[in-house]
Amino acid sequence: MLDEYPDILTVKEVREILFIGRDKAYHLLKSGELPAVKVGRDWRITKESLVGLAQKGQ
Repeated sequence: MLDEYPDILTVKEVREILFIGRDKAYHLLKSGELPAVKVGRDWRITKESLVGLAQKGQ
């Protein structure tokens, strides 16, 4: 599933993968639950961070 996405993801891609809305995605980022880096005005998330979040939720 994640193979079709780049190693560094945008918020939009994370939303597509997790089937979550905009508000939930930004909550995960701002709370630190989903580790990410802010580049200018945009957030970038590694696949590794996304997998870590999924494993933590199981």
